[in-house]
Amino acid sequence: MRRRLPLSALRAFESAARHGSFSLAAGELAVTPTAVSHQIRGLEESLGLPLFERRARKVALTEAGAQLYPVLREGFDAFEAALERLARTRQRAAVTLSATTAFTAKWLMPRVARFRARHPDIDLQLHASDDAVDLSGSGVDIALRYGRGPYPGLVTEAMFADDFAPVVNPRLGVRTPADLQSVPIVHFQWKRHHPLNPTWENWFAQAGLPWSAPSGELRFSDESHAIQAAVAGQGAALLSLALVRDELAAGQLVQPFGPVLAGHTYHLATRAERAPSSSVSAALEWLRDEVRLLSAPVAGADTV
Repeated sequence: MRRRLPLSALRAFESAARHGSFSLAAGELAVTPTAVSHQIRGLEESLGLPLFERRARKVALTEAGAQLYPVLREGFDAFEAALERLARTRQRAAVTLSATTAFTAKWLMPRVARFRARHPDIDLQLHASDDAVDLSGSGVDIALRYGRGPYPGLVTEAMFADDFAPVVNPRLGVRTPADLQSVPIVHFQWKRHHPLNPTWENWFAQAGLPWSAPSGELRFSDESHAIQAAVAGQGAALLSLALVRDELAAGQLVQPFGPVLAGHTYHLATRAERAPSSSVSAALEWLRDEVRLLSAPVAGADTV
């Protein structure tokens, strides 16, 4: 049977030995110096040995105290470390996911509720930025890269290839490419120049039409703003069909005609130097499932 230990007295002794002072130990333990003195006196009496030499302004360990102190110090340190480990296990798991501003707003946000329903014990943190983050030091667990790669130092897998087509608010009555002459052309600025970027100029060339915008142009620095402008009926926009999927399904936008231009590819990217945690793996699988749902037909496409 384990001997009944005077834990309060042992704690008072360890603190006083560490500080070399009853007063400092009292401050740490939130008791009075007299209480500390009584605890240690009782411990000494139970052992039949003095543990401290009482001096005018401080205390010093006796030979017996010097033998007891390191054992208690290591024991209390082990207690503290174990309690910290247990506290960390009680903390909620969190996954930080980084993507472009438009992809975060138009693709990720509408799907977050399904992630929370599947994983109520994991907090999903979205980091929206059009600048590529460094996964090694940013705290980001998963990044969605948009481009053609390669991405050195990262483990990547393709999510889906993007497509772009003209979309308009159905109130504008745009039904044929000729109708583009009667509405403003909405542009957004690509962050990185690439000859294969799906721009209006490339669309007109592929459609076999001369580039023209007789009714004016609207230009935005952010893709999300171009989407909002199209929904508001401010013109025809060449937009990612993946990002306006919900607007097409709701009839807020229509895709009246082609051609459809190939965009770039969305990739899932994680750090190569370590395997994903269980929470990161759960987020990756949720994203893969969301991509599988994209095969469902979209209402509103190719209709007016």
